[in-house]
Amino acid sequence: MIDSKVKSYLINKDVELKEKKIGVGVSGGPDSMALLHYLHRQKKQTPFHIVAIHVDHMFRGEESYEDALFVQRFCEERKIPFTMKRVNVTEYMERTGQSSQNAARICRYQFYEEVMEDKELDYLALGHHGDDQIETVLMRLTRGSTGSARAGIPFKRPFGKGEILRPFLCLSRKEIEDYCGEHQIEPRRDPSNEKGIYSRNRFRKKVLPFLRQENPQVHEHFQRFSEELRRDEAFLQELTADYMNRVMDKKQPGEIVLNIDSFSSVPMPLQRRGIQLILNYLYQEKPPSLSATHIENVFSLLTNPHPSGTLNFPNGLTIVRSYQKCYFHFSIKAPVHTYCFNLHGPGEIKLPYGGRITLEYTDKNEGDSCSDWLLLPSSLTLPLIIRTRKDGDRMTLRGIRGSKKLKDIFIDQKVPLHERKTWPVVTDGDGRILWLPGLKKYQETVQSHFDKIYILLKYIKQ
Repeated sequence: MIDSKVKSYLINKDVELKEKKIGVGVSGGPDSMALLHYLHRQKKQTPFHIVAIHVDHMFRGEESYEDALFVQRFCEERKIPFTMKRVNVTEYMERTGQSSQNAARICRYQFYEEVMEDKELDYLALGHHGDDQIETVLMRLTRGSTGSARAGIPFKRPFGKGEILRPFLCLSRKEIEDYCGEHQIEPRRDPSNEKGIYSRNRFRKKVLPFLRQENPQVHEHFQRFSEELRRDEAFLQELTADYMNRVMDKKQPGEIVLNIDSFSSVPMPLQRRGIQLILNYLYQEKPPSLSATHIENVFSLLTNPHPSGTLNFPNGLTIVRSYQKCYFHFSIKAPVHTYCFNLHGPGEIKLPYGGRITLEYTDKNEGDSCSDWLLLPSSLTLPLIIRTRKDGDRMTLRGIRGSKKLKDIFIDQKVPLHERKTWPVVTDGDGRILWLPGLKKYQETVQSHFDKIYILLKYIKQ
């Protein structure tokens, strides 16, 4: 009898059905019919409310509609509330480009969520069982899934305003078939379950019989493996989130800046999870084409000895490495605009791409860093010109003979490629490049001056 087995399983999972409202997803097949029958019987001992939910995907025309009528009659005979919806999944596939299985699942779960909200259900019970778990774990391992995806089907997860439950994960397919035979349930059979074009069916027909021959209770071991892996993964994810918060220089919707030096100190088991965490954060809806290969590509970019590189990911996500920074952002189509401003005297220029430059007169001989510069009024010609870089720009630096290209200065200072086009260049009225704010200056710092009046330039980078 599966009754005691399932009841013990639910107790072990700390699930109490008493006084709960439960929707049951029912296709008409053996698994879902057995689950509906089981819950209907249990409610005689433990008071709770159930409603059967059916979705006709309209793949098989009249035959699939007959599945719906079969479930409806089954419910009417037992006075089980029943609700259904017919969805033209083929039309949805043409509109979205989804595969038949993905499209059917999306449409089905959309209706489940609608019913859960409308009827204020606590749980959605689904008939997945232990053999489904084996198939799912093996399929995902074969496809190269990572993280918690390798753990297969969760027993419980949030869904809508309630939760999904899978009470039959402790059972094998044979136990469910035996239950149907014992209670004279004659379920509907979907012919597509026999087609070899679906990978799940191939695992079911060729791999599971071998595993069952090796160990008849293999589904219990896979379920235990799934639960242990899910617990381990939850702990590792928590550690990963903590570490990643320390190594990200910037985090906002649509953009993350990663410090590669700090990231390299993160324990290796957490690094790939950290990349996955970044992608999950940036993608509001994960593209179907995103796979473990993409994570490996990011990891290779971060660990490559070459200081720069670019990756283009689905849906316009661009990943740019520039020295020890890695920038994750969605491509911005707008071109970078040049700018040019004049400062004839004391004042402030707000830079279009963030930050500002100020000019003031002072009698204090203070302030000489990369972001503050004290100048003699006699050493320059006003107005000061603040502009973006031009091709061929060169600058004379203290301590070297001749001049140096701004491009080479940016490279030496490890300025990211995407910042070089908008970095401010300060010249005097004669066009002589005086200052790359925050980076390099034209002349020596002023130590003293008989008039005690200086020009103080400040660069505030946001």
